[in-house]
Amino acid sequence: MPLYRDEGVVLRAQKLGEADRIVTLLTREHGKVRAVGKGVRRTSSRFGARLEPFMYVDLQLHVGRSLDVVTQAETLGAFARPIFDDYALYTVGAVMLETAERVVADEREPSVQQFWLLVGALRTLSERRQDPGLVLDSYLVRALAVAGWAPSFTRCGRCGEPGPHRAFSVAHGGAVCPTCRPPGSPAPAPETFTLLAALLEGDWETAGESDQRTRREASGLVAAYSQYHLERSLRSLRMVDRDAHAPRPVGPGPAG
Repeated sequence: MPLYRDEGVVLRAQKLGEADRIVTLLTREHGKVRAVGKGVRRTSSRFGARLEPFMYVDLQLHVGRSLDVVTQAETLGAFARPIFDDYALYTVGAVMLETAERVVADEREPSVQQFWLLVGALRTLSERRQDPGLVLDSYLVRALAVAGWAPSFTRCGRCGEPGPHRAFSVAHGGAVCPTCRPPGSPAPAPETFTLLAALLEGDWETAGESDQRTRREASGLVAAYSQYHLERSLRSLRMVDRDAHAPRPVGPGPAG
């Protein structure tokens, strides 16, 4: 069987038999891959702990008929322990993994931008650089933008009329002008549009200056926008505690 190497983030792990595990990975060069880690649930396994969700690893795999087989795994980013040890980080990270698996729908279709976006977001989350809710919302809007559903927070999402605008429509791509505004559209505060634009652009200085009321309103809009374009709800999103805070930021936000 042919061998190949790649870097990957473990999105999901499922038990198989008495000692094996099926892992779903988002890899840099091969997109989404499902593979078997043989014997990784045994205490004597050389790399079982490296095939847990949130781990960023360098892998060697055999190509299989339906599932590939992991033969080597080396840690590149040990994000699992700090994320698992903090419930607020874990719930946010779970949404990221679920979103990544959803937006990269087809297996073995390379999605390099999605891969690096996820790695950067998980690193930021595990190192507690920013409020976890801000990291999540930034990841969601940027992942959707990479997938082809880029929201607009400064121009009308329907006609392109320059803003600022006062209304928001998930079906029309974000901010909407008075002419394009559907009946019943919410009217977020101007500060909320400023925060959303900052999260999309990775402007962490502006995002960090926002207050909790603005963050909660932005989070509701991001959740609605994400679930509309992903066509069904993110199951892990309901677990997120939006009032949870990470320690004071000590560095920049996600790369990319």
